[in-house]
Amino acid sequence: MQLGFVTAIFGDLSFEEVLKHASEIGYDCVEVMCWPPGIADREYGGVTHLDCTDFTQTQADDARALCEKYGVAMSALGYYPNALSHDDEEAQVARHHIRKVIDAAAKLGLPGINTFIGADHTLPLDDNLHRFEKVWPEIIQHAENCNIRVGIENCPMLIDKSWPFGWNLARTPAIWRRMFEVIPSPFFGLNYDPSHLRMQLMDPIAPIREFGQRIFHSHAKDMR
Repeated sequence: MQLGFVTAIFGDLSFEEVLKHASEIGYDCVEVMCWPPGIADREYGGVTHLDCTDFTQTQADDARALCEKYGVAMSALGYYPNALSHDDEEAQVARHHIRKVIDAAAKLGLPGINTFIGADHTLPLDDNLHRFEKVWPEIIQHAENCNIRVGIENCPMLIDKSWPFGWNLARTPAIWRRMFEVIPSPFFGLNYDPSHLRMQLMDPIAPIREFGQRIFHSHAKDMR
């Protein structure tokens, strides 16, 4: 197991500065944030430590060289938008850039990326699942073609005006089961954060037993 952190917490540092700091305080890896430049949609959103918009193999080689210099690996690339947003333009930007992040991960030789499914908070569960069925199989097929695994974080994103549905569909084990029925691909799984289940008064341990083969990456944080 490698222990790292999400680079969004150091949005004011360059990629190299983040790696240097991670090395100095003893971390093994970092999850590198890859928002499109200039799109800061919320706290910890909009951080661009690697710009994947037109990511080249030369840029990938340079990034890997920096990781080797500081002895800090990239655990995954991270981009957490709303690909099922009620705002069609926002959703289209998210879907397009998720593909770009997948392409960049392939150039970097990484195993995967992490993201959100998204949700239209104005719609009920079944309608959101229908939107998921229309949008996500094509994205995961692209990832599979690139040999990149996609880990979905299970934060419900109950923020701002999105209450009570939130804007990330993939928040409970019951919903995960339905998602994996739609997309059984071994390249589609979880970036598992048990704190989000605890926050919803759910057992954070049982899903590890049920979905262990689907857990590609994990987040951890203090939770009361």
